[in-house]
Amino acid sequence: MTKFWGQRLGDGSWFTAAAERNRDPILAVLRRHLPPRGVVLEVASGTGQHVLHFGRFLPGLVWQPSERDAELRHSIRVRAEQAGLPNVRPPLDLDVTRFPWPVSTADAVLSINMIHIAPPAAIPALFAGAGTVLATGAPLYLYGPFRRHGRHTAPSNERFDQQLRSQDPAWGLRDLEAVVDQGRVAGFHLIEVVDMPANNFSLVFSRLATGQPG
Repeated sequence: MTKFWGQRLGDGSWFTAAAERNRDPILAVLRRHLPPRGVVLEVASGTGQHVLHFGRFLPGLVWQPSERDAELRHSIRVRAEQAGLPNVRPPLDLDVTRFPWPVSTADAVLSINMIHIAPPAAIPALFAGAGTVLATGAPLYLYGPFRRHGRHTAPSNERFDQQLRSQDPAWGLRDLEAVVDQGRVAGFHLIEVVDMPANNFSLVFSRLATGQPG
């Protein structure tokens, strides 16, 4: 997750208003798909607002945040220390395109608002990495804005896409159908697409058994 939309607070943590707005709608989807117990790896945890919120309201799960940006890892640590939640671990330095990932197993993987502010190679890398840590049937959850059938779903998303591409030509909103196809190739079956507020989507995948057709 990049930092250019956020606000740095006096304690060194970062804050984004969008994370405050979307955390409860995301939590509602996660409640339906996450296991009651186990370890949840969040890829690109950003400011840490999400993982601390989920850890507070899903206390039966152990939450493993991760982030490639050192300043944002500091933000996660600050928030975790303030919250004092025993089920939220210190953040890992994880870049989806760098293998092996610094975690060997997880019972679920989340990635929120990551793939549109990362190069295209991050998408197959995310599926490949998740495939190495998840068991058959375990969920992979993605959230963010997507195009549908090659088109933007709202004028605001088109403007956002243009803003991203002006910042970095490798960034931008991805086609939902293309992401699903890449997941299928990597051994993930799409089990649900959920329309979310502010023209976003939740994509819930399930890890297929090795050799099982998608």
